[in-house]
Amino acid sequence: MGHPTHVLDQYYLSITLLVTVACQLLGFAIAWTFKFDKITDFTGGLNFIILSILTLSLGQEFSARNIITSLFTMLWAARLGGFLLFRVLKTGRDERFDEIRTTFFKFLGFWIGQIIWVWLVSIPITVLNSPAVTASGQPRFGTASDIFGIIFWAAGLLIETVSDIQKYNWRNSGKPKDRHIDAGLWGWSRHPPYFGEIIIHWGLWCLSIAPTVTSRTHGGTRSAQLAGLVSPLFTMCLLLFASGVPTAEVPVAQKFYKMSHPDVEEQPPHSGPAPSTAAWDNYRQYRAQTSVLVPLPPKLYRALPGWVKRTVLLDLPMYEWTPEKEAAKRA
Repeated sequence: MGHPTHVLDQYYLSITLLVTVACQLLGFAIAWTFKFDKITDFTGGLNFIILSILTLSLGQEFSARNIITSLFTMLWAARLGGFLLFRVLKTGRDERFDEIRTTFFKFLGFWIGQIIWVWLVSIPITVLNSPAVTASGQPRFGTASDIFGIIFWAAGLLIETVSDIQKYNWRNSGKPKDRHIDAGLWGWSRHPPYFGEIIIHWGLWCLSIAPTVTSRTHGGTRSAQLAGLVSPLFTMCLLLFASGVPTAEVPVAQKFYKMSHPDVEEQPPHSGPAPSTAAWDNYRQYRAQTSVLVPLPPKLYRALPGWVKRTVLLDLPMYEWTPEKEAAKRA
């Protein structure tokens, strides 16, 4: 182990912010100039890899914990960025940018959001690799937080990877278009990749926190490590209240309703013609028996009281779209 290099501050927060801003603005410049949105998610994943390598190299702390946590961060980022790049190359475009691709400030807003996402979510590994934590000393690898971290990370990566593969296979298997995917993990959770993503970041935080849990850090260093909680919490808030579940649930419900009522604008089924397919009924049945996030057997989920589904399992009213709600909103 060599001597750590101090850059701007003892936690590497400033240098990682500057590197992240540079990476993302470069990505924006390329994407805007060539009207090319295929590199957006890839640029985010690459940014995490750069920060992990940079902080590990600067910090010169090559203990098992630092190496494993850095490696786990890079593996997660490479898998996520690689899969999303493969998907957008396969489909030909990223539908998220259809309405903002040609508007400078709206498109820039996405990249600024990605700066915030990358920097905040990378805080656990950034602080762990920093001179402040290195100077405090570390316990031997194998503490309870290390074990929990490995279990959470491995389970999350497995869930995320398997569910992505299952959805890809479903879309390419010629399954009926009027049925929502209910194969494998999708029969137990409406959004298994999001559940996997959340527990991955809880795992990375658990791996990074051992020096503080074992009382090796004090003062500002302890606070900086605890501040790494922003990573899993921000991930949860992002997926539960912003760009994850809310942006997936409503469009999917609308899609299946329109498949059953192609000639009727969103309105209560009883006020329009008879359904032309069973798509809407199939989707309502799937939704009623499938947990929004935490994987659960359909029979168990269906039997749970509504308040448990809403408060414990976070199946919030904001996720539900029905033609009746749409009609009431327009009234």
